[in-house]
Amino acid sequence: MSTVSVSLEKTNGTALALLLSVFIVASCGLAYELLAAALASHLLGDSITQFSTVIGTYLFAMGIGSALSRYLDNEVENFVRIELLIAVAGGVATAGLSLLFAYAPDSFRIALYLIVGLLGILTGLEIPLVMRILGNRLSFKDLVSHVLTFDYLGALAVSIAFPLFVVPQMGLIRGAFFFGLINALVGVACVWLFRKELQRIWIWWSGGLLAVLFTMTGLIFSNNLSTHAEQAMFGNDILLAENTAYQRILITKHRDDIRLHLNGNLQFSSRDEYRYHEALVHPVMAALPGAKNVLVLGGGDGLAVREILKYEKVESVTLIDLDPRMTQLFRDHSLLSVLNEKSLSNPKVKIINEDAFIWLDKNTGFFDAIIIDLPDPSNFSLAKLYTVSFYEAVARHLSQSGFVSVQATSPLYARQAFWIIVSTLEAAGLATAPYHATVPSFGEWGFVIAGHRQYKTPAKLPDNLRFLTVDQIPNMFDFPPDMARVPAPVNRLDTQTLVRTFEAEWHKVLR
Repeated sequence: MSTVSVSLEKTNGTALALLLSVFIVASCGLAYELLAAALASHLLGDSITQFSTVIGTYLFAMGIGSALSRYLDNEVENFVRIELLIAVAGGVATAGLSLLFAYAPDSFRIALYLIVGLLGILTGLEIPLVMRILGNRLSFKDLVSHVLTFDYLGALAVSIAFPLFVVPQMGLIRGAFFFGLINALVGVACVWLFRKELQRIWIWWSGGLLAVLFTMTGLIFSNNLSTHAEQAMFGNDILLAENTAYQRILITKHRDDIRLHLNGNLQFSSRDEYRYHEALVHPVMAALPGAKNVLVLGGGDGLAVREILKYEKVESVTLIDLDPRMTQLFRDHSLLSVLNEKSLSNPKVKIINEDAFIWLDKNTGFFDAIIIDLPDPSNFSLAKLYTVSFYEAVARHLSQSGFVSVQATSPLYARQAFWIIVSTLEAAGLATAPYHATVPSFGEWGFVIAGHRQYKTPAKLPDNLRFLTVDQIPNMFDFPPDMARVPAPVNRLDTQTLVRTFEAEWHKVLR
């Protein structure tokens, strides 16, 4: 039996209950921190910046709370009071911030750090108060050992549960109310535990009950709050909204327009997606009339695959998309599978749900054409798929006569970001041919064709295209002065220049 177990046996029931509360409040405290950082990452992009600044603010505020704890007497009363305050503030934080972003986005950042700071201060007050309450029940060495042990164990528990259960199963708004309810129940348990020491006990029972009812109500109606916030943000009826282990999938429908949003970012509109996907696929595929084996990285909606299958000589299409829920939805959902003409159910198509970088590294084999249809590099986990290391891995799988097509954000609105992608492909040893097309939902959009040889425009296209023509293709490679090439660094794994550039340029457009 461990030393901790032996010494715990010597503690009384009150001390054990308080140590359990340390485990719980540590879990809840870290959960609020992670929920706020994840929400900021979804809404603002650049996950490393959001997690770093939110966590830093939270820890700094905890230090302030710990320093302020010296001025609080009546440890039991203040501990219960703080638990109930955290339950309400932490529970409502994600929902409130989401609604604020929908209706007053300019105020979001200020409110985010204010609520993070408040929760950090309140959390920083908790542990010193618990230690003072336990001071008469444990020796000093056991006090420090037990409190820190339970504190760290609580942090470990929620850090594992957050990505595996909280985000995919509960979502950010419901998750916040869930942890708020736990804090409220801790407060109620402490009211019962110290019922003989608390004056005007009916006030404490009433406060605890109100906190439990508030957070439980929020938990019950969390889906309604989430739907309302997203409808306010996107202005359309929500057809489907799900959290997966990898992202927030939101599909909206307004009349005949179906739109896909991933983590709040528009991926396509059914009214004009054909322009984007024809521009992405056909300049490459038509230049490779004998292409048999095609690799698609990303593109879990099956729309790029739909265009590839218009070439009868194609024998196999391998689709690599990280999120199995994405490919399942666009294969099985009646409305969504119509958009891609049931391309993901075609026997020529093999779907592999895996990280594209990892898959490229551990697989061999060559492809005649590679279509890279990934979300924009708005955070570091996505931008790794726009680095020279990634493009070198892509080049190793490309046949000598083949070509790669890459979606590369807007050369008009994110000009330098676009040319960073071009420079990075060239740094990977590939010859590039940048081009652009107008997609009304996005504006002027950019693409890059790359290969081991120089690209030549095709002389023929499939007959059933809605947008692209043979005569039009050469003009797509002509860049006017406001989109012409500018000096651009190479995007590398250790620097991730592209994320900062992309965010800065799009921020100017959207503010």
